Amino acid sequence: MQARRDLPRSRAKMSETIQEKIKTYRTAPFDARFPNTNQTRNCYQNYLDFHRCNKALSSKGQDVAPCDWYQRVYKSLCPTSWVGKWDEQIENGNFPGKI
Repeated sequence: MQARRDLPRSRAKMSETIQEKIKTYRTAPFDARFPNTNQTRNCYQNYLDFHRCNKALSSKGQDVAPCDWYQRVYKSLCPTSWVGKWDEQIENGNFPGKI
């Protein structure tokens, strides 16, 4: 029961940690899920994670600042032409990924 009362504090601490990481962000860090040199899947996954994070936190009325991490990563990995195409597909309602 004690852990549940501390939950908002732990979220605040996590948000502070994320904010600190964003301030010192230079480029996409190593991600063990994508150990190969081809980062296409990593790019796409971070794009999806950014939009899923925004959707989830927005629906709960929470601050979407923690989602900025995913956006910075996908913007450093993905070609702008891909991002533009995906953004257009989301606007048109025909994006193939699950957000």
